[in-house]
Amino acid sequence: MPYYLRVGDVPNKRHIVHRDSSGRLAEELVSQQGFAASSSLLYHRHSPSALTSVEALDVKRPELVPNVAVEPLHLRVGELPTTHDPVTDRNVLAGNDQVTLCWVRASTSSPLYRSAAGDELVFVQEGHAVLESVFGSLEVRPGDYVVIPASITHRWVLDGAGVSLFVVESRGHVDIPSRYLTAAGQLREGSPYSERDLRVPNGPLVREGDAIDVLVRHRGGWARHTHANHPFDVVGWDGYVYPYALSIRDFEPIVGRVHQPPPVHQTFSAPGIVVCSFVPRPLDFDPAAVPIPYHHSNVDSDEVLFYVDGDFTSRHGSGIGPGSMTVHPSGFAHGPQPGAVEAALGRARTDETAVMVDTFAPLAISDVARSAADMSYLSSWLSDRG
Repeated sequence: MPYYLRVGDVPNKRHIVHRDSSGRLAEELVSQQGFAASSSLLYHRHSPSALTSVEALDVKRPELVPNVAVEPLHLRVGELPTTHDPVTDRNVLAGNDQVTLCWVRASTSSPLYRSAAGDELVFVQEGHAVLESVFGSLEVRPGDYVVIPASITHRWVLDGAGVSLFVVESRGHVDIPSRYLTAAGQLREGSPYSERDLRVPNGPLVREGDAIDVLVRHRGGWARHTHANHPFDVVGWDGYVYPYALSIRDFEPIVGRVHQPPPVHQTFSAPGIVVCSFVPRPLDFDPAAVPIPYHHSNVDSDEVLFYVDGDFTSRHGSGIGPGSMTVHPSGFAHGPQPGAVEAALGRARTDETAVMVDTFAPLAISDVARSAADMSYLSSWLSDRG
């Protein structure tokens, strides 16, 4: 849960008549868990419910096929082709009933869009963009996580260079882990980031227009809603629900005398998943420490790693690099590649940057993902001790 914000023209009392030069404003409460959790109250110049038409869309996404062989995968997703926009042209790679993982390299801005299926967590691998929403404008850059709450109308505005994005489509809400928060919701001292690291929209953002199409992704499929007025007509808002960005470079690593387990890297949580950040940091400093992960069986999780930058120490010699994604399913004991331990001994630090998503239900894999698979990865552990 991010902190409280008040932006633009907001009255001193909720749910009272409020006007600006255009006339009486329409309230919209964006609330989570019914009315029991976080919310924001927005003031529109027009009714956000005023639609002139709705249309079901037949949007095809690739079928996700269960990984019945429990196969470890190395996907060179960075080699998938450039597409058009960062919403409709996402490459669906893997997923289950709680999350879908996508990657896209896009060259053009997106249409207006909202996900009614759940929050989206978007990691910006390459490029710069502006996320425009009913809450305002948010500039994003390489290394940013961008949290976009469910049912928030927004669009990605790209410059000429395009962007590459790793997208986590949740079926619930993306939250800050509860152990980082006080009872009042403040990030605790000692957490790996603070409120000062969160970047919020610069608003309000008001656009004029009529007969404006918005693409809606929902749990049953896709639709197009045509709004009588431009959805970006919010002159003020306050609350705790809004898009925000956190740079992975502002995540403060926790290190130890011997190797620390992955929970020290946790950055976000959502139903059925945890998201972790691996960032440049000093390695374990005991003279006898093995400074890379040991072989492990996450018996309750499938582990996905998206490799952003640097030399990922435990994957030494495997061919993995920036733009790679690995899937290590539950039931497969994974660990360092042969020679990785020896290469790491005595190293003082690592320059790796990666995003990890652990899922608590098995991931099914798309044909798009398998088209980018490194077929030699299965045999990359064939040596003595790893």
